[in-house]
Parts: sequence; structure tokens; C-alpha cells
Amino acid sequence: MYWQEETKRDARPVVPDDVVDLAFNISCRCLPVDHAWALYTALRPLLPWLESEEGAGVHPIHVADSGNGWMRPDRPDDLLYLSRRTKLMLRVPQGRVTEAERLSGQVLDVGGNRLAVEKAAVRPLSTHPALFSRYLVTDDALDEADFLSAMHAQLTAMGVRPKKMVCGIARTLATPDKTLHTRSLMIADLTPTESVRLQQRGLGRLHHLGCGLFIPHKDIQEVRQVLD
Repeated sequence: MYWQEETKRDARPVVPDDVVDLAFNISCRCLPVDHAWALYTALRPLLPWLESEEGAGVHPIHVADSGNGWMRPDRPDDLLYLSRRTKLMLRVPQGRVTEAERLSGQVLDVGGNRLAVEKAAVRPLSTHPALFSRYLVTDDALDEADFLSAMHAQLTAMGVRPKKMVCGIARTLATPDKTLHTRSLMIADLTPTESVRLQQRGLGRLHHLGCGLFIPHKDIQEVRQVLD
């Protein structure tokens, strides 16, 4: 964990719309826990620019960790059962929104699972001070302290001064070429400008596989209360 005390925030935050999230309603019974590569390969014929376009990415499809006696499985081949509230989320530059919206009405084969894409809603990025990324590609040899140090250096290079960071557990993502080693990361006490910048640019590589994309997270003070 990396921690500095909070400083004064920017006043009157303005959220630019040059990068936005598209939230698609979907109809899909289930997907494997590790579905990043399968989802990307299903989207690639329709949106071939996803990997190379700056500001573009595919959010992991996520379900609640638990509920009604159900616990989210962890093994890559286990199945996640999706609800009607589950969304397919794409992060796209404004100039690609119209193209991406054409996904509506398409039926994707995601690793043998049928995923029907329905209506999309445009969501602006957030100025929330706490952001979270489920997957950041890292070297398997890095321990938590080294990982946080590497993330701190990358954030500083893009003009984001991290004050509080919490590293999550390690996970793997499978691709045809190799297994990717990842960690999750929560960053807090960002200024509105820093928050938007980090969401626009992402961190690290492989955004088309859901890596390095940040979303708003609950206040890190709740984490601090547990740690204290």
C-alpha cells in the first residue's frame, strides 16, 4: 500500500467528452471467468480499431462478487452467470462512438457463449477521486512493493501524482501466445483533472483485453477504516 494525506481538490471540474464509455444492454446467460481474449476476438471483426485506437478499450464484463448465497468463482474456466443488469462496456474516443453503436443488434459468439448486444447509452467519464482497475499487466516476478513503485512511475510520467494506492491480488489472463500476469489497483485522492486523464489514457498496455482501464470506485476511506 502507498499512502499520503489528502490535499485540496480542483474547483469546478469539467469533464471533456473526447473519450466516453458506451454501456450496452446485453442478453447472455453466462461467460467464463477469463473471457477477455474471447470477447475481444468476437468484437474484432466488427470494430477492428479496438486494439490500435488511442483511448479505446473493452471493459471486463463483471458480476457481483456474491449475493443470495452465491459466491463469484475464481478459476478461469468457471462460469459467471449474468443478470439483465450486466452491461458490455466499451471505452471509445468520441470520433468512434457512431461506429461502436452499430454493435447494437449484433449477436456475438464469445468462446461458445451467445451474447446478444442491445441498445447502448453514452456515459461520460467521471471526476470521482477514487479509481479502480481490475487488471494491470505486470511481471510475475514483481512483488507488491515493486509493482506499486512501477505504477507510481508510470502515473507520474503522465502527470498524475498518486497519493494513495492499494494493490489487489494477482490474477492471470490467457491468450493464444502466453499467459498474462496481472494485478488490480485502486488509486485515491485524485484531483478531477487527474481522474479524467487516467480514465482517458489508461495505464499500461492491452486495453483491448480490459487491462489498464479505470472506473470509479467507492471511497478509499472505507479501506483505510478496515486497515486502521
